[in-house]
Amino acid sequence: MRRLALEFLKPYRVSVKEEPVAAPNPNQVLVETIVSAISPGTELLVYRGQWPDQLAVDDSIESLAGKFAYPLKYGYSAVGRVTAVGSEGLSGWLGRLVFSFNPHESAFVVSPDILVPLPESLAPETAAFLPNMETAVNFLMDGRPIIGERVLVLGQGVVGLLTTALLAGMPLSRLITVDGFALRREKSRALGADETLDPTDPDIRERLAELLALADATGGSDLTYEISGNPAALDLAVAATGFAGRIVIGSWYGAKRADVDLGGRFHRSRIRVYTSQVSTLSPEFTGRWTKTRRLDWALTMLAEVNPAPLITHRFPISRAAEAYSALDEHPDEAVQVLLTYEDA
Repeated sequence: MRRLALEFLKPYRVSVKEEPVAAPNPNQVLVETIVSAISPGTELLVYRGQWPDQLAVDDSIESLAGKFAYPLKYGYSAVGRVTAVGSEGLSGWLGRLVFSFNPHESAFVVSPDILVPLPESLAPETAAFLPNMETAVNFLMDGRPIIGERVLVLGQGVVGLLTTALLAGMPLSRLITVDGFALRREKSRALGADETLDPTDPDIRERLAELLALADATGGSDLTYEISGNPAALDLAVAATGFAGRIVIGSWYGAKRADVDLGGRFHRSRIRVYTSQVSTLSPEFTGRWTKTRRLDWALTMLAEVNPAPLITHRFPISRAAEAYSALDEHPDEAVQVLLTYEDA
Protein backbone atom coordinates (compact mmCIF):
# COMPACT_ATOMS: atom_id res chain seq x y z
CA MET A 1 0.00 0.00 0.00
CA ARG A 2 1.11 3.58 -0.65
CA ARG A 3 0.14 6.84 0.99
CA LEU A 4 0.39 10.60 0.56
CA ALA A 5 2.37 12.36 3.27
CA LEU A 6 2.92 16.07 3.90
CA GLU A 7 6.41 17.40 4.65
CA PHE A 8 7.67 20.83 5.60
CA LEU A 9 10.79 21.25 3.45
CA LYS A 10 11.91 24.72 4.51
CA PRO A 11 10.24 27.99 5.55
CA TYR A 12 7.16 28.65 3.40
CA ARG A 13 7.47 25.43 1.45
CA VAL A 14 5.55 22.19 1.91
CA SER A 15 5.33 19.16 -0.34
CA VAL A 16 3.15 16.08 -0.56
CA LYS A 17 4.97 12.91 -1.49
CA GLU A 18 3.87 9.38 -2.24
CA GLU A 19 5.55 6.67 -0.17
CA PRO A 20 4.99 3.05 0.88
CA VAL A 21 3.16 2.07 4.07
CA ALA A 22 4.32 -1.05 5.87
CA ALA A 23 1.78 -3.69 6.79
CA PRO A 24 0.83 -3.63 10.49
CA ASN A 25 2.74 -6.00 12.73
CA PRO A 26 0.78 -8.21 15.20
CA ASN A 27 0.51 -5.32 17.69
CA GLN A 28 -0.52 -2.63 15.20
CA VAL A 29 -3.44 -1.45 13.10
CA LEU A 30 -3.69 0.45 9.83
CA VAL A 31 -5.68 3.69 9.84
CA GLU A 32 -6.84 5.39 6.65
CA THR A 33 -7.31 9.11 7.24
CA ILE A 34 -10.60 10.84 6.52
CA VAL A 35 -9.69 14.38 7.58
CA SER A 36 -6.95 16.20 9.47
CA ALA A 37 -6.97 19.69 10.94
CA ILE A 38 -4.19 22.24 10.53
CA SER A 39 -3.29 24.04 13.74
CA PRO A 40 -3.09 27.69 12.66
CA GLY A 41 -0.90 28.55 15.64
CA THR A 42 1.78 25.89 16.03
CA GLU A 43 1.87 24.75 12.42
CA LEU A 44 2.33 28.26 11.09
CA LEU A 45 5.42 28.58 13.27
CA VAL A 46 6.78 25.48 11.52
CA TYR A 47 5.65 26.77 8.13
CA ARG A 48 7.34 30.15 8.69
CA GLY A 49 10.52 28.73 10.23
CA GLN A 50 9.84 30.31 13.64
CA TRP A 51 10.42 27.18 15.69
CA PRO A 52 13.11 27.68 18.40
CA ASP A 53 16.42 25.98 17.67
CA GLN A 54 17.16 22.71 19.48
CA LEU A 55 13.64 22.35 20.90
CA ALA A 56 12.04 18.92 20.72
CA VAL A 57 9.10 18.79 18.31
CA ASP A 58 6.85 17.27 20.98
CA ASP A 59 7.95 15.26 24.00
CA SER A 60 4.47 13.86 24.63
CA ILE A 61 3.49 12.58 21.15
CA GLU A 62 5.21 9.42 19.91
CA SER A 63 4.86 10.28 16.21
CA LEU A 64 6.56 13.67 16.76
CA ALA A 65 9.60 12.54 18.71
CA GLY A 66 12.99 14.10 17.97
CA LYS A 67 14.40 17.58 17.47
CA PHE A 68 13.02 20.09 15.01
CA ALA A 69 14.74 20.04 11.64
CA TYR A 70 13.64 20.26 8.01
CA PRO A 71 12.38 18.20 6.30
CA LEU A 72 9.70 17.54 8.90
CA LYS A 73 6.45 15.63 9.04
CA TYR A 74 4.12 17.46 11.37
CA GLY A 75 0.50 17.73 12.40
CA TYR A 76 -1.39 16.23 15.34
CA SER A 77 -5.07 16.01 14.50
CA ALA A 78 -5.98 13.07 12.27
CA VAL A 79 -9.36 11.34 12.14
CA GLY A 80 -9.71 8.10 10.24
CA ARG A 81 -10.96 4.55 10.21
CA VAL A 82 -9.12 1.33 11.02
CA THR A 83 -9.03 -0.71 7.81
CA ALA A 84 -6.61 -3.51 8.71
CA VAL A 85 -5.23 -5.17 11.84
CA GLY A 86 -2.03 -7.09 12.38
CA SER A 87 -3.54 -9.97 14.35
CA GLU A 88 -6.84 -11.61 15.18
CA GLY A 89 -6.59 -10.28 18.72
CA LEU A 90 -7.07 -6.73 17.40
CA SER A 91 -10.09 -7.56 15.23
CA GLY A 92 -12.32 -5.49 17.52
CA TRP A 93 -10.65 -2.38 16.11
CA LEU A 94 -11.51 -3.17 12.50
CA GLY A 95 -13.82 -0.56 11.02
CA ARG A 96 -13.68 1.75 14.05
CA LEU A 97 -13.65 5.53 13.72
CA VAL A 98 -10.61 6.84 15.59
CA PHE A 99 -8.59 9.95 16.39
CA SER A 100 -4.79 10.05 16.44
CA PHE A 101 -2.15 12.67 17.22
CA ASN A 102 -0.53 11.90 13.89
CA PRO A 103 1.07 14.01 11.12
CA HIS A 104 -0.83 14.75 7.92
CA GLU A 105 -0.78 11.39 6.08
CA SER A 106 -3.43 9.54 4.12
CA ALA A 107 -2.69 6.32 6.03
CA PHE A 108 -0.54 5.28 8.98
CA VAL A 109 0.31 2.24 11.07
CA VAL A 110 0.23 2.57 14.87
CA SER A 111 -0.37 0.71 18.08
CA PRO A 112 -4.06 0.94 18.99
CA ASP A 113 -2.98 2.03 22.47
CA ILE A 114 -2.41 5.57 21.19
CA LEU A 115 -5.73 5.82 19.31
CA VAL A 116 -8.82 7.51 20.69
CA PRO A 117 -11.97 5.57 19.75
CA LEU A 118 -14.74 7.90 18.57
CA PRO A 119 -18.50 7.48 18.65
CA GLU A 120 -20.04 7.00 15.21
CA SER A 121 -22.42 9.84 16.05
CA LEU A 122 -19.52 12.31 16.02
CA ALA A 123 -18.76 13.74 12.59
CA PRO A 124 -15.09 13.29 11.58
CA GLU A 125 -14.74 17.02 10.88
CA THR A 126 -15.94 17.78 14.42
CA ALA A 127 -13.58 15.19 15.89
CA ALA A 128 -10.65 16.95 14.18
CA PHE A 129 -11.08 19.80 16.69
CA LEU A 130 -10.23 17.47 19.60
CA PRO A 131 -6.64 18.70 20.30
CA ASN A 132 -7.71 22.34 20.27
CA MET A 133 -10.71 21.60 22.48
CA GLU A 134 -8.43 19.76 24.90
CA THR A 135 -6.23 22.87 24.97
CA ALA A 136 -9.27 25.05 25.71
CA VAL A 137 -10.30 22.71 28.54
CA ASN A 138 -6.75 22.94 29.91
CA PHE A 139 -6.94 26.75 29.81
CA LEU A 140 -10.07 26.72 31.94
CA MET A 141 -8.51 24.28 34.39
CA ASP A 142 -5.39 26.43 34.74
CA GLY A 143 -7.24 29.77 34.84
CA ARG A 144 -9.92 28.58 37.30
CA PRO A 145 -12.64 31.09 36.35
CA ILE A 146 -14.93 31.87 39.28
CA ILE A 147 -18.62 32.76 39.29
CA GLY A 148 -19.15 36.48 38.72
CA GLU A 149 -15.66 37.21 37.41
CA ARG A 150 -14.77 39.53 34.56
CA VAL A 151 -12.82 37.53 31.97
CA LEU A 152 -10.83 38.87 29.01
CA VAL A 153 -9.61 36.68 26.15
CA LEU A 154 -6.97 38.14 23.82
CA GLY A 155 -6.93 36.23 20.54
CA GLN A 156 -9.81 34.52 18.76
CA GLY A 157 -8.13 31.94 16.60
CA VAL A 158 -9.46 28.40 16.82
CA VAL A 159 -8.25 27.80 20.38
CA GLY A 160 -9.36 31.26 21.46
CA LEU A 161 -12.82 30.72 20.05
CA LEU A 162 -13.18 27.33 21.72
CA THR A 163 -12.01 28.87 25.00
CA THR A 164 -14.62 31.59 24.59
CA ALA A 165 -17.30 28.98 23.94
CA LEU A 166 -16.45 27.14 27.18
CA LEU A 167 -16.29 30.36 29.20
CA ALA A 168 -19.63 31.50 27.79
CA GLY A 169 -21.24 28.51 29.46
CA MET A 170 -20.22 29.82 32.90
CA PRO A 171 -22.00 32.45 35.06
CA LEU A 172 -19.44 35.20 34.53
CA SER A 173 -20.01 38.89 35.13
CA ARG A 174 -18.58 39.79 31.73
CA LEU A 175 -16.77 38.00 28.93
CA ILE A 176 -14.79 40.24 26.59
CA THR A 177 -12.71 39.10 23.63
CA VAL A 178 -10.17 40.89 21.43
CA ASP A 179 -9.07 40.01 17.92
CA GLY A 180 -7.80 41.91 14.89
CA PHE A 181 -9.99 40.17 12.31
CA ALA A 182 -13.67 40.94 11.79
CA LEU A 183 -14.58 37.35 10.88
CA ARG A 184 -13.18 36.03 14.15
CA ARG A 185 -14.93 38.75 16.15
CA GLU A 186 -18.18 37.79 14.45
CA LYS A 187 -17.71 34.14 15.41
CA SER A 188 -16.72 35.17 18.92
CA ARG A 189 -20.01 37.01 19.38
CA ALA A 190 -21.90 33.99 18.04
CA LEU A 191 -20.19 31.78 20.64
CA GLY A 192 -21.26 34.00 23.53
CA ALA A 193 -18.81 36.88 24.03
CA ASP A 194 -20.53 39.90 25.61
CA GLU A 195 -18.21 42.33 23.81
CA THR A 196 -15.54 41.78 21.19
CA LEU A 197 -13.01 44.49 20.34
CA ASP A 198 -10.42 45.27 17.68
CA PRO A 199 -6.89 45.68 19.11
CA THR A 200 -6.03 48.17 16.35
CA ASP A 201 -8.67 50.58 17.69
CA PRO A 202 -6.65 53.57 19.03
CA ASP A 203 -9.04 53.72 22.00
CA ILE A 204 -8.77 50.01 22.87
CA ARG A 205 -7.29 50.59 26.33
CA GLU A 206 -9.86 53.23 27.23
CA ARG A 207 -12.66 50.98 25.98
CA LEU A 208 -11.40 48.04 28.03
CA ALA A 209 -10.98 50.26 31.11
CA GLU A 210 -14.62 51.28 30.74
CA LEU A 211 -15.97 47.77 30.16
CA LEU A 212 -13.91 46.32 33.01
CA ALA A 213 -14.48 49.21 35.46
CA LEU A 214 -10.71 49.49 35.78
CA ALA A 215 -10.93 52.74 37.79
CA ASP A 216 -12.73 50.97 40.65
CA ALA A 217 -10.83 49.40 43.54
CA THR A 218 -12.00 45.92 42.49
CA GLY A 219 -12.12 46.72 38.78
CA GLY A 220 -10.18 45.31 35.88
CA SER A 221 -10.17 41.83 34.48
CA ASP A 222 -10.08 39.13 37.15
CA LEU A 223 -8.78 36.62 34.64
CA THR A 224 -7.07 37.38 31.34
CA TYR A 225 -6.08 34.83 28.71
CA GLU A 226 -3.36 35.77 26.24
CA ILE A 227 -3.79 33.32 23.36
CA SER A 228 -3.26 35.57 20.36
CA GLY A 229 0.17 34.19 19.48
CA ASN A 230 1.47 37.77 19.52
CA PRO A 231 3.85 38.53 22.41
CA ALA A 232 3.11 42.25 22.05
CA ALA A 233 -0.38 41.50 23.39
CA LEU A 234 1.12 40.94 26.85
CA ASP A 235 1.24 44.70 27.43
CA LEU A 236 -2.51 44.91 26.82
CA ALA A 237 -3.06 41.95 29.14
CA VAL A 238 -1.17 43.69 31.94
CA ALA A 239 -2.95 46.99 31.35
CA ALA A 240 -6.43 45.43 31.50
CA THR A 241 -5.95 43.06 34.46
CA GLY A 242 -7.01 44.28 37.89
CA PHE A 243 -5.18 44.16 41.22
CA ALA A 244 -4.22 40.56 42.11
CA GLY A 245 -5.77 39.33 38.87
CA ARG A 246 -4.49 36.37 36.88
CA ILE A 247 -2.96 36.29 33.42
CA VAL A 248 -2.81 32.89 31.71
CA ILE A 249 -0.42 32.79 28.76
CA GLY A 250 -1.58 30.03 26.46
CA SER A 251 0.20 31.38 23.38
CA TRP A 252 3.32 29.69 22.18
CA TYR A 253 5.49 32.37 20.58
CA GLY A 254 8.17 30.09 19.13
CA ALA A 255 11.18 32.19 18.21
CA LYS A 256 9.22 35.46 18.37
CA ARG A 257 10.30 37.89 21.09
CA ALA A 258 8.97 41.23 22.31
CA ASP A 259 9.60 43.72 25.09
CA VAL A 260 7.00 43.72 27.87
CA ASP A 261 6.39 46.85 29.94
CA LEU A 262 6.76 45.75 33.55
CA GLY A 263 7.81 49.18 34.77
CA GLY A 264 4.34 50.72 35.19
CA ARG A 265 1.43 49.55 37.32
CA PHE A 266 2.51 45.91 37.01
CA HIS A 267 5.03 46.23 39.84
CA ARG A 268 2.37 47.20 42.39
CA SER A 269 -0.52 45.22 40.97
CA ARG A 270 0.28 41.75 42.41
CA ILE A 271 -0.84 40.30 39.08
CA ARG A 272 -0.09 36.59 38.83
CA VAL A 273 1.18 35.35 35.47
CA TYR A 274 0.91 31.67 34.53
CA THR A 275 1.78 29.62 31.51
CA SER A 276 -0.61 26.92 30.33
CA GLN A 277 0.36 24.14 27.96
CA VAL A 278 -1.66 21.07 27.11
CA SER A 279 1.21 18.52 27.02
CA THR A 280 1.08 18.30 30.81
CA LEU A 281 -1.37 18.69 33.69
CA SER A 282 -0.77 21.28 36.38
CA PRO A 283 0.54 19.50 39.50
CA GLU A 284 -2.54 20.63 41.46
CA PHE A 285 -4.68 18.30 39.35
CA THR A 286 -2.53 15.21 39.08
CA GLY A 287 -3.92 13.67 42.26
CA ARG A 288 -7.31 13.15 40.60
CA TRP A 289 -6.97 14.05 36.95
CA THR A 290 -5.14 12.26 34.16
CA LYS A 291 -4.59 13.32 30.58
CA THR A 292 -7.08 10.64 29.55
CA ARG A 293 -9.76 12.10 31.80
CA ARG A 294 -9.12 15.58 30.40
CA LEU A 295 -9.23 14.29 26.81
CA ASP A 296 -12.51 12.47 27.50
CA TRP A 297 -14.01 15.69 28.79
CA ALA A 298 -12.78 17.57 25.71
CA LEU A 299 -14.54 14.95 23.58
CA THR A 300 -17.74 15.60 25.52
CA MET A 301 -17.38 19.34 24.97
CA LEU A 302 -17.06 18.87 21.21
CA ALA A 303 -20.60 17.52 21.09
CA GLU A 304 -21.76 20.35 23.34
CA VAL A 305 -20.14 23.25 21.47
CA ASN A 306 -20.38 21.99 17.85
CA PRO A 307 -17.34 23.81 16.39
CA ALA A 308 -18.14 22.97 12.74
CA PRO A 309 -19.11 26.61 11.92
CA LEU A 310 -15.46 27.55 12.55
CA ILE A 311 -14.39 25.61 9.44
CA THR A 312 -13.68 28.10 6.67
CA HIS A 313 -11.63 26.03 4.19
CA ARG A 314 -11.23 22.43 3.07
CA PHE A 315 -8.37 21.33 0.80
CA PRO A 316 -7.50 17.85 -0.46
CA ILE A 317 -4.10 16.73 0.82
CA SER A 318 -2.68 17.14 -2.69
CA ARG A 319 -3.32 20.91 -2.38
CA ALA A 320 -1.77 21.30 1.07
CA ALA A 321 0.48 24.16 -0.09
CA GLU A 322 -2.64 26.22 -0.82
CA ALA A 323 -3.99 25.45 2.62
CA TYR A 324 -0.93 26.85 4.41
CA SER A 325 -0.80 29.81 2.07
CA ALA A 326 -4.42 30.64 2.94
CA LEU A 327 -3.65 30.64 6.65
CA ASP A 328 -0.43 32.59 6.24
CA GLU A 329 -1.52 35.20 3.71
CA HIS A 330 -5.25 35.55 4.44
CA PRO A 331 -5.76 35.18 8.19
CA ASP A 332 -8.71 37.56 7.91
CA GLU A 333 -10.56 34.89 5.90
CA ALA A 334 -9.26 31.62 7.37
CA VAL A 335 -10.12 30.21 10.79
CA GLN A 336 -10.07 26.41 10.77
CA VAL A 337 -8.56 24.83 7.66
CA LEU A 338 -8.96 21.08 7.06
CA LEU A 339 -7.16 18.62 4.81
CA THR A 340 -9.32 15.93 3.23
CA TYR A 341 -8.32 12.52 1.86
CA GLU A 342 -11.14 11.24 -0.36
CA ASP A 343 -8.90 11.00 -3.42
CA ALA A 344 -5.67 10.05 -1.66
